[in-house]
Amino acid sequence: MKRAIIAAAAVCVLAVTGYFFYSKSNGKTSQYRTAKVEKGEISDAVSATGNINAVTTVQVGSQVSGTIQFIYADFNSRVKKGQVIAKIDPQIFEASVVQARGNVANMTAALEKAKIVTADTLRTLRRNQELVKNGYVSQADVDAAETTHDSAVSQQKGAEAQLAQAKGALSVAETNLRYTTIVSPVEGTVISRNVDVGQTVAASFQTPTLFTIARDLTKMQIDTNVDESDIGRTNAGQEATFTVDAYPGKTFSGKVIQVRNSPIVTQNVVTYDVVVQVDNKDLSLKPGMTANVSIRIRDFKDVLKIPNAALRYRPFSSEKKKPEGEKEKGPQGGARVYVIGKDGKPVAVPVKTGVSDGTHTLLAEGNLKEGDDVVIAETRKNQGTAGGSSPPGMGGFR
Repeated sequence: MKRAIIAAAAVCVLAVTGYFFYSKSNGKTSQYRTAKVEKGEISDAVSATGNINAVTTVQVGSQVSGTIQFIYADFNSRVKKGQVIAKIDPQIFEASVVQARGNVANMTAALEKAKIVTADTLRTLRRNQELVKNGYVSQADVDAAETTHDSAVSQQKGAEAQLAQAKGALSVAETNLRYTTIVSPVEGTVISRNVDVGQTVAASFQTPTLFTIARDLTKMQIDTNVDESDIGRTNAGQEATFTVDAYPGKTFSGKVIQVRNSPIVTQNVVTYDVVVQVDNKDLSLKPGMTANVSIRIRDFKDVLKIPNAALRYRPFSSEKKKPEGEKEKGPQGGARVYVIGKDGKPVAVPVKTGVSDGTHTLLAEGNLKEGDDVVIAETRKNQGTAGGSSPPGMGGFR
């Protein structure tokens, strides 16, 4: 009998315990993740994106049309100023030079002949002018001789003009022949080659680009697009840091050297080109890379800062009670963060914030001190879902 009573009592204890844990596991409970209020340095910065480019980039083209005969430089080739980097088939241009030289020789001979004729008519004119005094020739003969001389002088001037024209054509032909040899105008590195041997280039309407040469890849610049709302705070001489996708986790530094006044309008959004100078001695940065730039405006040292996640967090209960479309703020439109109260539930603390570096925000005013824990996320177990939980911060972030 006693054994039966003991067994019944044990069953009751197990039942009560199971019911208790079952109720706890199916109830609504919350777990909170927190982060500490820190004291340190925070920077006011302007964020922008841009592309890395060489400071000086020269596009080498061809001023004559023809077929590429030789190429002496390739991608990444180092070239010197005046170095031959390509050759266009010169046969047609050599023939043009020979033809032009022939025309010059022909016009030279024509000029010499005109000079001889002019000299002969001048002698005839002078002789008739002496003979007319003694009546050996008539005045009509003198007038005819003078007309013939004037005509000869005119023909001589025409021959001189034709010779000058022929010499000009020869100069053009020789210049075009020289243009068949493509030389580098600067010392630098070939970053682009747009032609191959056997390819025909046409320079009829515009100069075709054969090579792109960067003068000095150890000095680069970033052309960033800074929003018009931030351009007033951006000035030459400010320090900048940036990252590129090619080197995750690595931060590069630079300096603003120019704030250009020309606006860039894209889909009614106005930005300005802010040029950041970059040292690239190790040649790790390549032209065209996308850079995420942060231009440092002002540094705040030894200040309290709170995680941005704490400013975005809102409790589940707050989400339910807040009318749709209404933003929850502190007094006078300030922000608020939450700390864990004595009852284990989040308690709102109104704060006034300052600048943000994207991760932390400066705490200007608020009943918080260094080391205080602020809630940044909430994990909640839903009733009726055994072991289930909503993602951290679901319903608590905006």
